[in-house]
Amino acid sequence: MNILYRLHSAIFARLERAEWILPTLARFLFAAVLAGYFWVSAMTKVGDGIFGVFQPSLGAYAQIFPKVMESVGYDVDALSLYHWAVVTAGTLAEFILPALIILGLLTRLSAIGMIGFIIVQSLTDLNGHDKWGDNLVLGAWFDAPSNSLIMDQRSLWIFLLLVLVIKGAGPVSFDRALRSRNAAL
Repeated sequence: MNILYRLHSAIFARLERAEWILPTLARFLFAAVLAGYFWVSAMTKVGDGIFGVFQPSLGAYAQIFPKVMESVGYDVDALSLYHWAVVTAGTLAEFILPALIILGLLTRLSAIGMIGFIIVQSLTDLNGHDKWGDNLVLGAWFDAPSNSLIMDQRSLWIFLLLVLVIKGAGPVSFDRALRSRNAAL
């Protein structure tokens, strides 16, 4: 039993000292699992032309402000500058924050931004699209199904991002390169 304990301790002590594993895997999994989701979602919000991000599509307003859009008969011209600013900022965030996380640039701030984005996205799904009673969307923790959109999937997304907030971007990142460069100055 003593030999087994020493073997266990020797193996896992090395893993505990390998500080690079968690942030590197977190960024890899974010890129592999979530970046495409956010990119496709952002693309649905972009209007026509090269500056389409600043002229959001009708769908962008309908996704972010569903009840407001319904109340104005889906007439974007009836909305205020506030609505345009929120939709434009959300669209830009959906492009910029994932790119920064993948690059490992301003990773902690970008991960905090993505956590806020996911919370707002989830509240919009629940409130704006009236999904509070839909167990496939809201779900519950400590139940057998593990496929609800909010409580199961998005809580795991947030956990992944919290790893980056706490641990940073890891060794293969612009954050590390900039920190090393500034330390040398």
